[in-house]
Parts: sequence; C-alpha cells; structure tokens
Amino acid sequence: MNLSDVTTDQWIFLAAAFCGGWGLWLMLPRRGQRGRALGAVLGVVMLGLLMSRIDRLGDWLTDSVFLVLAAVTLLSAGATITFRNPVYCAIWFALTLLGVSGLLFLQGAQFLGVATLTVYAGAILVMFLFVLMFANPSGRDYYDRMSWEPWLAAPAAAVIVVALTVVVVRTLTRDEAPAAGSPIAATQITAAAREAEILAGEHMAHLGRRLFSQYLVAIEIAGTLLLVALVGAVAIVMQDKSSKHARREARHG
Repeated sequence: MNLSDVTTDQWIFLAAAFCGGWGLWLMLPRRGQRGRALGAVLGVVMLGLLMSRIDRLGDWLTDSVFLVLAAVTLLSAGATITFRNPVYCAIWFALTLLGVSGLLFLQGAQFLGVATLTVYAGAILVMFLFVLMFANPSGRDYYDRMSWEPWLAAPAAAVIVVALTVVVVRTLTRDEAPAAGSPIAATQITAAAREAEILAGEHMAHLGRRLFSQYLVAIEIAGTLLLVALVGAVAIVMQDKSSKHARREARHG
C-alpha cells in the first residue's frame, strides 16, 4: 500500500497511537522524573485526536456528557498505571470505574452500570486498599519505583485503545445498510422492538426492591464487613507508623 492510499482518518489514528504510546512510556514509573510533563501533554493530544474522529451521538447534551465521561475514564486509567503510590492508583482506579459506569448508564445498560459500581468499586477496590494498607502504601519499594517491560506495555496499551476506537468509529459511520432479508436486518428489527423493554426504568426499580427488601440484611452485613476491614487496615497502618516514629525518637534521644 502506498502512502497516497492512506486516508486522513488513518493518519490521525496512527498519530494518536504514536502519541499515546510515547506519552504513556514517558509517564510510567522509573528512576528519573524527566519527561512526565511531556508524556501528559502527549496523552492529552492522543485524547483530542481520538475525540475528533467520533461522530455526533445525538443532541449537544448527550455528546458533551459522553465526551466528558470518556475523557475522565481514559485519563483516570492512564493515571492508574503511571502513579507510584499504590493508594493514589487505587483512587484513580475508582474514578475510572465511575467513568465506565457513567458510560454504561448513558448507553442504557443500567444493570451493568450498577454492577460495576457495587462489585468493583464497592467490594474489589475496598479489598485492594485493605491489602495495600498491610503492604507498603508509601510506594517506596523497588517494584513501585520502576516499570516492567515499559517498551512493550506502553505501545500495546496505545494500540489497543486506538484499535477499539477504530472499531467504534467504523460501526457508527457505516453507510451501507444490510439487506432487508438478511440475518443482520432481522436482528436489528428484533433489537429495535425490544429496546423499549430493555431500557425500561422498571428493571432498575425491580432490582432495587430485591436488593433492599429480600437481600437487605445480606447487603448491610457485607457493607459493614467491608467498612470494618478498611477502617481496621488504616488503624493498623497508623499504629505501625506511630510505633516506628517512637522507636526512632528513642534511638536518637
């Protein structure tokens, strides 16, 4: 394929992959701190290039909400793997989950949005923080100050993001409609017929009634256990820091 055959969109996607891979590599944890600002700028450039290729989804309010949620999700995901302090990484990961849940709600996938918040942000993230509090939350260990295989991880992440964007853009901008009797057309007709039922608000209301009536005690017990575990981990870490500070003062005194 000649360079003249490459379209403008393809050049933009290639530029986005290059900026994203280079920027992510510059921002990954390593001994020196040089280049992190440039990496952040390249990440914003990649985000802008990808956003410029996405067509309108509806009215200006829907487009604005989608762009904000997508930007928050991508930036938070990048910060999750580029910060040295694992506690900050967990906080950015929680913000990433909030962005993903918002995108799911925007697309009408209400159950998936609620499940993402309750399962990942409500349970897995709390247990992750619990383990971090018993490990080294300061991020000063050698495995927190360096990245493993950055030359492979950063380009792979950028290529995956760009590839997913290309698939979404091609799906949204597909001009050719399927034939009337094709299986794709039949699937689309079936999906359109059930759209009102799938996106109905009664589904979430039914889920809420089940959770807070039939499973109310189980939910309260699970939430209490997670909260007690997190508070206990923080208390143990603070007590350990106080004992270390007391031993240090006694040694110097």
